[in-house]
Amino acid sequence: MQLGAFSVSLAVRDLSKSISFYEDLGFAHFGGTVEHGYAIMKNEETLIGLFQGMFEANMLTFNPGWDQSAGEVDSFEDVRNIKAKMISAGHTIEHEQGGESGPASFIVVDPDGNPILIDQHR
Repeated sequence: MQLGAFSVSLAVRDLSKSISFYEDLGFAHFGGTVEHGYAIMKNEETLIGLFQGMFEANMLTFNPGWDQSAGEVDSFEDVRNIKAKMISAGHTIEHEQGGESGPASFIVVDPDGNPILIDQHR
């Protein structure tokens, strides 16, 4: 399966403080705004998403169709195909969004209760 760009998405209490902390750790503010409640932080090829008030738990995130710099890749596996494979394997899908094409997302939970977001933006 081609899952695309990988990041860790963290649920934070104070987005501004979290941005400052990760900047001190060597990350640069790559995307998002405090006004929109999220920031994407990047250090070389490592991405961390900081989200205030959007979800309760930290999660792994994959973005089909993107590379680690949010650049589009020519060939990628559509999120709906990935979802179908997870359903075929017997996994429960949560928080589905999107239509029959284009941007869409879903969450699947691993056996230990860790949510994994598959979030396609194109």
